[in-house]
Amino acid sequence: MSAFVDECGLHVKAGDGGAGAVSFRREAHVPRGGPDGGDGGKGGDVWLVADRNAASLLAFRDHPHRRAGDGAHGSSKRQKGGDGADTEVHVPEGTAVRDQQGSVLADLVHAGDRFLAASGGRGGRGNASFLSNRRRAPSFAEQGEHGEEHWLRLELKLMADVALVGFPNAGKSTFISAVSAARPKIAAYPFTTLVPHLGVVRLSDGDELVVADIPGLIEGAAEGRGLGHQFLRHVERARVLLVLVDLAPVDERPPAEQERILLDELGRYRPELLERPRLVVGSKADVATHAWSGLRVSAVTGGGVQEVLGRAATLVREARAAEPEHESFVVHRPEAEGFRVERRAGAFVVIGRQAERAVAVNDLTDPQALAYVQDRLRRLGIDRALARAGAQPGDSVRIGELEFEYED
Repeated sequence: MSAFVDECGLHVKAGDGGAGAVSFRREAHVPRGGPDGGDGGKGGDVWLVADRNAASLLAFRDHPHRRAGDGAHGSSKRQKGGDGADTEVHVPEGTAVRDQQGSVLADLVHAGDRFLAASGGRGGRGNASFLSNRRRAPSFAEQGEHGEEHWLRLELKLMADVALVGFPNAGKSTFISAVSAARPKIAAYPFTTLVPHLGVVRLSDGDELVVADIPGLIEGAAEGRGLGHQFLRHVERARVLLVLVDLAPVDERPPAEQERILLDELGRYRPELLERPRLVVGSKADVATHAWSGLRVSAVTGGGVQEVLGRAATLVREARAAEPEHESFVVHRPEAEGFRVERRAGAFVVIGRQAERAVAVNDLTDPQALAYVQDRLRRLGIDRALARAGAQPGDSVRIGELEFEYED
């Protein structure tokens, strides 16, 4: 079973906020102690963090769930509950994060890049927070808010200095095994390589190159034929392309025709790939059956290997020098503001975090809490919005899990 996984699902669940406390001071010589219930702690967040020590998404294939810690409940004497522990989920550099609809939420290209995948729920306020001139002895507190919960899609695009591109059985795996410690499976039939392999090449001057053996492309790969899209995406981030054309192809396709088809597939997948620095090299020079005037290499005998590596290293150094200096970034998903009213299945539905939170975290069986929620919704403008939407007395209104009849 392969130890390389480049696409997977991930379920993230942030921590729930702690509940606020209902408490009153009970001390000697203080006959009318006021409310002193503390607030609950915030739930922990779930962060995705790019880590150069993570090689693939294998860790999520069989265990896709990650959860942060819950906030602690508040207590008397205005003691706030502790915040829940954040969870950091380490993913390889080059990981794209998508939602279930396929939209890209974040692209974690370099080590240290961070994405807030799920935000922890806010802690509920204790009854001390509701003290006012009108409400001298509030007997209610808020429950903690539920943490966010999402299914995400992770998609890895390998980060490499050099990507080996060629038809199946063109000698890519033999080449990478000859120049690095990578040991991909090698055999004399198409599609021996079904997953990418990374190899580190140490040059004579002490520099290092990361070389990616991309599984063989076939004609039509840009349209997804075979496993085209899964293979091609690993070419996107490579600094230099090393195109291997087979000088002894089984199907007798001339090297020039192989080059034309491979470049055409790259261009149709991502036109900008044709502007990437590249070397076109004839492979299997020791058993060549076709003429070729360009660079030639035999990974079996070692002929031409050092020259190809030297030229590739020069192109990589030039590409590195042209890149702007990178600074790690943090992606926060902005919290939606406001609310909207929709008509669904005979009911008016109010959608918006502030309105939903007001009804979700309060005990509406408590008269004081109910009065507070009604006042909160009125100040948000919910009643006016429902009237503008055409709500009539007796119509059903839903806010989160709460459903009630509309009244003027």
